[in-house]
Amino acid sequence: MPNQTHELDRVFHALADPTRRAVVERLGQGPLSVTELAKPFGMALPSFVQHLKVLEQCGLLKTHKSGRVRMCEIAPQPMAEIEAWLGQQRALWTQRLNQFDAFVLHLHAEQEARKPDADE
Repeated sequence: MPNQTHELDRVFHALADPTRRAVVERLGQGPLSVTELAKPFGMALPSFVQHLKVLEQCGLLKTHKSGRVRMCEIAPQPMAEIEAWLGQQRALWTQRLNQFDAFVLHLHAEQEARKPDADE
């Protein structure tokens, strides 16, 4: 579990940056070269490559050379792990909120039972 937590921390850290989230979104449409990927961001290529390195280090991005061109594509496994973690959190909090709702309804029913009847 500690290793999984560390991996999730790295992925969430990578996705905390808007540029890196935008890269992931663009790559969701298919693989692109580094040059094509960098065009809309208006930053120097070395700076952009640093963002790619962060994504690659956390496992969200795979790169490979095709001739002289470096291609980038999404690696789906970290996203599946995030989805699983979020699903666990959603289930936990849904259960807790349902328990809280039941508790509040129980308290309300008790208060209603304690009220004197208007007919008496």
